[in-house]
Amino acid sequence: MIFNGFLVKNLQVGLKNEYVAEHIEGLDEPLLTSKETKIYYEHAKTIVNKITSPDLGMTYSLNPYQGCEHGCTYCYARNTHENFGFDAGMDFENKIMVKENAPELLTALFHKPSWQASPISVSGNTDCYQPLERKMEITRKLLKVFLQYRHPVGMITKNSLILRDLDILQGLAKENLIHVYISITTLEENLRRAMEPRTASGIKRLQTIEQLTKAGIPVVVMNAPIIPGLNDHEIPTILKAAADHGAVSAGMTMVRLNGSVGIIFQDWIEKNFPDRAEKVLHQIQSMHGGNLNDSQFGRRMKGEGKIAEIISLLFSTSKRKYFHNRSFPAYDLTKFRKGGNLNLF
Repeated sequence: MIFNGFLVKNLQVGLKNEYVAEHIEGLDEPLLTSKETKIYYEHAKTIVNKITSPDLGMTYSLNPYQGCEHGCTYCYARNTHENFGFDAGMDFENKIMVKENAPELLTALFHKPSWQASPISVSGNTDCYQPLERKMEITRKLLKVFLQYRHPVGMITKNSLILRDLDILQGLAKENLIHVYISITTLEENLRRAMEPRTASGIKRLQTIEQLTKAGIPVVVMNAPIIPGLNDHEIPTILKAAADHGAVSAGMTMVRLNGSVGIIFQDWIEKNFPDRAEKVLHQIQSMHGGNLNDSQFGRRMKGEGKIAEIISLLFSTSKRKYFHNRSFPAYDLTKFRKGGNLNLF
């Protein structure tokens, strides 16, 4: 069928897997996907998007998946699902649009005479290593293209599935062409299970940082999003643990609950943490001009006001303490080969 200008085919995934909690280190590792997940194959015409927002710190992004099985309650990407006729709630978690032709589109882009090497961030919207990637392997195919053409790439993920692609990541790292960001929201498992139900545990993410570092791949920990009254007190603990496991730097963003995400998050916190729901929501509002919703550049990622200032100070102090003698290697943009090469490794 034709869906929002794209030719889309849907497939009910007939897997017999079901979500179980046999291992404390996280639910994502043994899973392919939920048996309720529907896959929509999107035949996209372009794959790389130019970022114009001045506070995102990236120029281009690439998302092989739209929608995410992780089910993170706070995820800002939920709103984008509404652009495709789905809802930001359960549809976002179990109706996933995949771009199977992403590697071919990326290859075509690198052959354009007008293209100049510039870092491309994979997963600017949804996680490229969500459970479905184990089966689809679109991200792995994309990494092969980046390595073949010696093009710089950044990645952000919550999952240790990235370790599957160590062989390619090491090749990129040797040429200073890869930056990896591992997102850690909390190290408290009860909170992680409630807030990010189908992601790797905090411990598993720390182990992932360690293994990537040992393989020579530079890793930054992203302590995000910071939610006052819920996980802000963990900032020093998370940064120290990440540094101890080899991370070279740290970043953070404040939570912001635009559009339908605000409704979803409010319902979630009132059901899961009724004793502190009102306090958390009021503190979030205090950072964003009295609203859960905040689209103002500059303020939306950092917040403002006393609570935002306290959190910012706690983060900056912790970062100086644990990362003061570490550096993040710059991308080498000179390695780009528009014609590619014949051997990936």
